[in-house]
Amino acid sequence: MSRPTDWVPSLWMETFQNLLADELEYEDRWNLNFGYQLTNDLTNNERKKGWKIFIECVHGNFQCSSCRKTWSSARVTLLFRYILRGTRGSVTMRPFGQICRSCQDDQFELPGFSEEHVENALLRLFAKIRKNCYGEDTGEDHVGDSGDSEVKTKPHEKALCQACRDGICCQDEEEEEEDDDDN
Repeated sequence: MSRPTDWVPSLWMETFQNLLADELEYEDRWNLNFGYQLTNDLTNNERKKGWKIFIECVHGNFQCSSCRKTWSSARVTLLFRYILRGTRGSVTMRPFGQICRSCQDDQFELPGFSEEHVENALLRLFAKIRKNCYGEDTGEDHVGDSGDSEVKTKPHEKALCQACRDGICCQDEEEEEEDDDDN
């Protein structure tokens, strides 16, 4: 079975638009953009304006642009910043890359995603937007849960992970949850 390894922004934008009417049943207009230098640090001014952050961990696939090697990761970090101002909503997304273990040339490769993983990630984003922008009590922490945690991949290598380098990897959250479970 072929795994998508190319970063395809149009897949995210089309899926976002297709889900929008069903998931955000308001008259507001929302758009999705990409910011490849986006961080999870909000300034006080951004917080006052209403910007929110959502970090998601999903399954993705990579291909090295040098040696063409492919690999999968169950821990691809996605960063979303979103805001609703008046009747206009805006989401900015950043996918985090990984370095090829074979080449280790400090070139972060962007991930490719299946349609299912894109849809599930966006469903979880929409649940956060409904909760934080519209005050809905969704009560659905696992909306669109695709069972990513059951996908078998090699252990996470922090040295090869762009999100680890930037201090926002979802792997860190999983380790904290495991530590909490041990208590």
